[in-house]
Amino acid sequence: MAEPTQITFKYSELVELMLKKQGIHEGIWGLFVNFGLAASNIGPSEENLSPAAIVGVVGIGLQKFDKESNLTLDAAKVNPKPPEG
Repeated sequence: MAEPTQITFKYSELVELMLKKQGIHEGIWGLFVNFGLAASNIGPSEENLSPAAIVGVVGIGLQKFDKESNLTLDAAKVNPKPPEG
């Protein structure tokens, strides 16, 4: 069997991994993506250019939300606080 060359994650899987990495144990948290916008003239040749927008991903992180959705998780459920003692 060939080795995989790509591994994909669902939004909720990324949120869970980040909650655990940051040690967050309470609240509803979700995925957010920070985009950057740039402009350029692009085309197949110098004689055939078009203005274009370039959208880059500047950052991916967690954001607190008021309610659950397909982009969020309840940290208390997926990363419960360990018992003290």
